Amino acid sequence: MAANRNVTTYDPKKVIITFGGIPISGFANGTFINVTPSSDRFSKVVGADGEVSRSKSADNTHEVTITLLQSSLSNQYLSGIESLDRITSKGILPLTVTDLNGGSLKFWPQAWITTDPDLGYAAEQTDRVWTFNTGQVAASNTGATLK
Repeated sequence: MAANRNVTTYDPKKVIITFGGIPISGFANGTFINVTPSSDRFSKVVGADGEVSRSKSADNTHEVTITLLQSSLSNQYLSGIESLDRITSKGILPLTVTDLNGGSLKFWPQAWITTDPDLGYAAEQTDRVWTFNTGQVAASNTGATLK
């Protein structure tokens, strides 16, 4: 007899990102949010005799990219924040990524836009990729729960 398996459902509309408390919307098709640790959690050193030691990194920062449609109104908001930061250095804001599908949460009290996205124009609309760097993560839960 087969094991009891639950059917789960993923809904991309239940993945929410906010920057400065403002929800971002108008995501492009495909991977629209990507969170990458800035460094490995541990580094290792192997001695001449083969003894191995590791060092724990205190770096719990990330690079976060979001991909928006060219027509997304969130591009205007993010462009305004990037311009404000360039002129006044006051563009460090909280960044949150929440996945209501499985209970994942990432929260950084300090994040900033690294630069304007590349601009491409074509017969059909193109994507705008925004890159953020973060300070230390304040809340992180990547565990999934079945709904």
